[in-house]
Amino acid sequence: MTKVAVLDDWQGVARTSADWLPLMARAELVFFDQAFKDEADAAEKLADFEIILSMRERTPLSESLIHRLPILRMLGITGSRNLSLDIAACTARGVVVCNTMDTSARAATAELALGLLLAAARAIPAADANIRAGCFQQGVPVGISLAGKTIGIVGLGRLGSDMARYCRALNMNVLAWSQNLTAEKAEAAGATLVSKEELLSRSDAVSIHLVLSPHSRGLIRASDIARMKPGAILINTSRGPIVDETALIDAVQSRRIIAALDVYDREPLPVSHPLRNSPNTVLTPHIGYCVQETWTEFYQQSLENALAFLEGKPVRVMNPDAQRVAHST
Repeated sequence: MTKVAVLDDWQGVARTSADWLPLMARAELVFFDQAFKDEADAAEKLADFEIILSMRERTPLSESLIHRLPILRMLGITGSRNLSLDIAACTARGVVVCNTMDTSARAATAELALGLLLAAARAIPAADANIRAGCFQQGVPVGISLAGKTIGIVGLGRLGSDMARYCRALNMNVLAWSQNLTAEKAEAAGATLVSKEELLSRSDAVSIHLVLSPHSRGLIRASDIARMKPGAILINTSRGPIVDETALIDAVQSRRIIAALDVYDREPLPVSHPLRNSPNTVLTPHIGYCVQETWTEFYQQSLENALAFLEGKPVRVMNPDAQRVAHST
């Protein structure tokens, strides 16, 4: 019987987010709720699976891993793209890659960015921990009011524009910058286009909304973090490697800025990572897109992709050439 792996179900939601019975009638289904230790661990545990349904970029699907999965025939990804997937390697091996449509809960990550901003500005996690420990106001950091403050949006696409709108509702002034942003587009989103340097030096909070790419990797350098106001809040719900992690750790450990983070250079964040014990931080475990609406749509479409492939009529195929390679071998 065909074996199907459902990867990286870290919140334990996959089983209840779709009706898997039609697939279970045709295949052996295995759910993985823990991250793999490394590529060798993934290769060993996935070696006898013909279909793998992955979750976003949680397990890197490199060329070397693809070549270590000898009977893999179909790979499902969630979302329209996966930067950790070597799709060329899949095509060369005749492995069909199928994706899912964008979720209807498209604002979820921007909503979390707003939540992180409010949590950092008012020390909500510290206040919650304090009252659960039997204390009250003693020791809770004094917060700031956001009305009249300035938010800097780095990346004014769909999510950045959502964040700009939320912050305008808080009566904040909105600045924006990205490498290709125009003054007209910024104005349409209710923001003012400025240089990156001006945005960082003027903003009381900075929120990053960029796709990780060669152009954005390491975009926020140590010199940029040094330019931020003392006590400013840096929010990152995009990807960890956009920000120089070493410089960020130095800045929060010296209590110069506050970091409100949902993403990290390495995920899951290692137990010994210094951010876990750093002051001036609000940390969430990459849950920006992790809402019920997203899970239902991602898993239902992943299920449909697997069933369609088993029926010989794959859908949402990203690499149609893989089918020709598979048929020729």
